[in-house]
Amino acid sequence: MTKIYIYCLFDRWDVFYGVYSSLKAAHRDALKVANVGTAAVFMETEHGPQKPSLTLLRNTFKGRHDVWVKYSGGTNNAKILKTKLKE
Repeated sequence: MTKIYIYCLFDRWDVFYGVYSSLKAAHRDALKVANVGTAAVFMETEHGPQKPSLTLLRNTFKGRHDVWVKYSGGTNNAKILKTKLKE
């Protein structure tokens, strides 16, 4: 049995934006969705808001699934959900 993880991206109104197999692509698009305006973008994890980075995102998701990470940029938000495909 193989473990296949997918990353789902949602915008600030919880509208589905896309599904990704690449964490790098999901991170890139989440930054694009949240970075509209002049406010800085922060990643909100269980450790509080932090500067967004692919390494931090990868470490947050490591070994876990069905986990949300929120990107906040003023009034704009994006959320990434890591889940796995069920066979």
